[in-house]
Amino acid sequence: MFLALLFATVVVAAAVSVATAWLFSKPLSSVLNRIIADEISAAWLKFLKFAVVVVGVSFGVPVHDLERNLGPGGAAGFGFDHWVLEIYRTAIEALQGIAWMLLVFFVFALIAYVIVRIGEMRVEQGSSSEAGQPDEATSPKE
Repeated sequence: MFLALLFATVVVAAAVSVATAWLFSKPLSSVLNRIIADEISAAWLKFLKFAVVVVGVSFGVPVHDLERNLGPGGAAGFGFDHWVLEIYRTAIEALQGIAWMLLVFFVFALIAYVIVRIGEMRVEQGSSSEAGQPDEATSPKE
């Protein structure tokens, strides 16, 4: 019974994680394309999707809680209510772990976006100030 519950929690955590990675694929891609603006953003997107699945499964599967059921008399609590509670806890904890990971990613992405935007503004200011000044070759000489 323990192995069935472990398998069920792994499947639920993996399904929740894959679904979340799929749902956040487009926003993550947009953020990475804006910050990196290179072909390497596709590789980073694949890594982030993988990280979402790994974090979701590792947070979602309550290994320490399930270990308590390995002892003598532990399997007696594997009723329907226990299964429903463990499946619910698995889904919620997987989403919690993913939410924390994405929060950290988006905080760093926001910082990177600000840095990129400041760089773009400096380039724009530099090109506009160069455009406003006459070129030495075309300016009349005194």
